[in-house]
Amino acid sequence: MTLQNQHGEQIGSSFQLIEEGNELTLNMGPHHPSTHGVLRFILKTDGEVLRRCVPDVGFLHRAIESIGEKCTYDGFMPYTDRVDYIAAMFANHCYALAVEELLELELPRRAEYLRVISDELNRMASHLLGLGAMAMDIGAVTPFLHMLREREHINTYIEELCGQRITYNYQRIGGVSHDLPHGWRDRLLDYLDHFEKVIPELNRLVTGNQIFIERSANVGAISAQQAISYGLVGPNLRSSGVDFDLRRDRPYSAYPEFEFEVPVGRGEMGTIGDCYDRFVVRIQEMQQSISILRQALLKLPTGNHMAKMPKKIKPDAGLHAYSRIESARGEMLGWVMGSGGKNAWRVRFRTGSFNAMGIIEEISRGMMLADVIAFIASLDIIAPEIDR
Repeated sequence: MTLQNQHGEQIGSSFQLIEEGNELTLNMGPHHPSTHGVLRFILKTDGEVLRRCVPDVGFLHRAIESIGEKCTYDGFMPYTDRVDYIAAMFANHCYALAVEELLELELPRRAEYLRVISDELNRMASHLLGLGAMAMDIGAVTPFLHMLREREHINTYIEELCGQRITYNYQRIGGVSHDLPHGWRDRLLDYLDHFEKVIPELNRLVTGNQIFIERSANVGAISAQQAISYGLVGPNLRSSGVDFDLRRDRPYSAYPEFEFEVPVGRGEMGTIGDCYDRFVVRIQEMQQSISILRQALLKLPTGNHMAKMPKKIKPDAGLHAYSRIESARGEMLGWVMGSGGKNAWRVRFRTGSFNAMGIIEEISRGMMLADVIAFIASLDIIAPEIDR
């Protein structure tokens, strides 16, 4: 609508319109319920059709990497929980691996097994929240409550293990902070039997639901070439048909000792790499996590849960190391350079959510406004991973 003064002269517009195609500029966020954190998207729309979706990041920048250069090596460990607060165990693991590489530290096998157990528990907890939130963003509230119920059970086991439900600070340089509580292993094995039966129920409730299929199949399809070109990692990469998992292809910790499959997108209800595939792959990953956990719990070696540590952690100046782990959101890379003192000269993280932001603008062109909500939710983006 064009505004005019009393003399009939044009003085402005009541909303912003771009003349080419009459596109309307809208903001989604930074406090939109579908952005899963403080995150803003600048939308250019023509009616309900999306012409452009530009991510605007930086609202959650907390200088975590800079803090890592001010703290001692072991004193920085609690801060790594904040890199991805939904899957904090992986940032613990990633940073610890890099520092251990600097120190040429060899961990006891029991410590490696406990790391795998805590990682896979956290992977299931993270996927449950991400899948439930995606279903809720599309309009299904009940599945979210069911998935949150199971996530709370998993968080209870993690709390018994390390005392925390979200920011764990469990994995430490040299191992883990606590050994298993008495009876914990048997109770977790019983729960895994229960949870294995719950997953088919969730499939019937969500993945077989016709409304969910229509809202997610053939929406936001990402080809294998696009996924590789934009540096997608983890479930977002595998959903596009790329069979790559660091746990199998670049093994670390105790993962070479376990047998598991790597789920990839099959285009079950539409195009390979669509929103539906990204949902299904994460469901299947939880099934594989159950298998890994059973193997780790049944083959758990005896011994110490911490390596014998040097009195002072002071890697030589200029000495650097990096680590790669398979987080819930895909490959997480940590890089640490020693300063010769008690704190690092440089700390760096590279995360899956940051990589996923780059492809949103290209894939979202031409989508309906409601579909972009499903697309962003299917990428399982966590805002702290983007800004750090």
